[in-house]
Amino acid sequence: MNDISIEPDIVALAADHMQAAAGIRRVSLWQRLPWLPDLHTPAEEEQYWRMHLLPNCTILGAAMANRLVGVIAYGDSWIERLYILPGFQGMGIGSLLLGRAKEEMYEIRLWTFRRNIGARAFYEKHGFTAEEETDGADNEEREPDVLYHWRRRPTLTPALQPSSN
Repeated sequence: MNDISIEPDIVALAADHMQAAAGIRRVSLWQRLPWLPDLHTPAEEEQYWRMHLLPNCTILGAAMANRLVGVIAYGDSWIERLYILPGFQGMGIGSLLLGRAKEEMYEIRLWTFRRNIGARAFYEKHGFTAEEETDGADNEEREPDVLYHWRRRPTLTPALQPSSN
């Protein structure tokens, strides 16, 4: 029996991880949605992760055998980014990362492209519901998108029972 763990280590990412995080986004997004316009250079994407996401979000990575294979950036009731390298999709890594965000937030919103059927199925499987669809006029790619929403269900507490004195 081998001792290799198939469950990734979930780690907080820092500035020196932002190039790898941006690369994961780039590879996974363009493989899933090759028709999207390539609007930013890898350096511009890394800069966005460093200057916008890192100061404003919790950014976690999933590492396997010392290799970053997935990332999530979230905060203030939004998931800004969630990407898993294509060869590692379907292994539960996205569910682990999403689960961490759901532990910390009571409600979450996120956008995904309408044609990203895999992402839509993933979020719906995890209890998200489509709240709004757009024609894409307000996103850089001009690609129709969907706003998803998730809210934690309230925890029911047992009712007080009258004492029998």
